[in-house]
Amino acid sequence: MSDKIYDLGAGFWSIRGSFVRNGMIDIGNQSALIKLQSGKFILLDSYTLTGEVREQVMALTNNGQDIEAVLNVHPFHTVHCARVAKDFPHATFYGSARHHKEVPEVDWSDDYVESEAVAQRYPELEFSVPKGIYYIAPDDSVHSGSLLVFHPASQSLYVDDTFEIPPSKLFNEIQAGINLHATTLKALKDEPDAGKNYCDWATDLAHKWREIRNFCGAHSGLVVFEEGRFESALLATIDSARPELENS
Repeated sequence: MSDKIYDLGAGFWSIRGSFVRNGMIDIGNQSALIKLQSGKFILLDSYTLTGEVREQVMALTNNGQDIEAVLNVHPFHTVHCARVAKDFPHATFYGSARHHKEVPEVDWSDDYVESEAVAQRYPELEFSVPKGIYYIAPDDSVHSGSLLVFHPASQSLYVDDTFEIPPSKLFNEIQAGINLHATTLKALKDEPDAGKNYCDWATDLAHKWREIRNFCGAHSGLVVFEEGRFESALLATIDSARPELENS
């Protein structure tokens, strides 16, 4: 899979890349470049930029000097962090507690990426951490938890793993549905009403971020929803999954 960059407008560029699992299957990877009101830029997630995509990013960002920060929004996506930190040594790197532990060679900010301090620093974005499931699960194979990022100006949702688009729907934007990550049940916290809390969180999110048109998923690709379709698709998924999640 060759890397590509898509201009979604209003200062948001979706970067699509590769991640080969088990040396066989390319399940895809992503990053995003966002222009701030200040004229500076941030990257969502660490992904090593190469070739034409790197050239385009460098051209947009004054050879990378205008990238002020990298926000690593999935605790288990750590493969590219050290390399990207070397590529942009002047940028502030934000991550979760797991990023700090797994990639100690990076000079991480003391503020975790999911903190209110980071949210206040970037008012161009809206953030949400799922309720009812682990953000950093004790089981390293459970990757449902992540920090979701919404860029209202471009109507773009950036999400790693928590929500996915079924593979058969990737090229059918009118019919696109939404899946929950396969490990969502395993990710439920061992506490009363964890399943209900997760479903209520997702339902509220569907309403709050109903304007979403561009769905940027780590392993789902880039899918464009028709107006109002994201809200109805996510609500349908949660309504279907709620009985099993609430009774687990």
